[in-house]
Amino acid sequence: MKPRTPEETYGPALEKAVRDLRSLDPWLVALRSDTKHTRFTEARGQIEVRFWGSDYVVSYPEISIQEVGTGQEPPIATQILILHYLINADGTRLADHWISFRELPDGRVYDAAFRRRGSLRLAQAFGKDLEGFVAAATLLGGERLTYGDASFLFSMFPRLRLAVVLHLADEEFPASANVLFDAAAGHYLPTEDLAVLGGMLAAWLIKAGKSR
Repeated sequence: MKPRTPEETYGPALEKAVRDLRSLDPWLVALRSDTKHTRFTEARGQIEVRFWGSDYVVSYPEISIQEVGTGQEPPIATQILILHYLINADGTRLADHWISFRELPDGRVYDAAFRRRGSLRLAQAFGKDLEGFVAAATLLGGERLTYGDASFLFSMFPRLRLAVVLHLADEEFPASANVLFDAAAGHYLPTEDLAVLGGMLAAWLIKAGKSR
């Protein structure tokens, strides 16, 4: 049986997100998500949103997404995350304190899968490689924090931040890594999307570490 493409797998979710965003007032969307709204005519305009260090333009009413500078359409998973961020944003301020995935709404349901996708892979990759973790996080634009043996903050969207905390292995304890979320994260993405985002961050860090 031929494997399903990302478009076949996630196409219905993208179509629903397009419909949901189209039904909202773009000015309110931009206000709540801390993004830039430009209206060209009464019916046409765009919202510019920064995701993971790159800027994207969401044009309406057709709802198409292009990366600023290249004009390229991002991968479908990125499109869905961008649209869900704009749809779910309610304007809540960043909480400036961190919570675990388990503390997110329904986080306990997905916690085991999330740990396999994120924390355990990071611990395996960097549990004995502090220099590699620091280099990878720095390469990806992480902001240094003071937790564990090393930790970094990553601004994923204007009002959505993640952090990764690494504890190296020692004679008594195995290595561990934790992907944390600003406590307001649930006001900007559903928990399922936050799981995807945390897994993407882990994968990017591991890839950056291997590319040194």
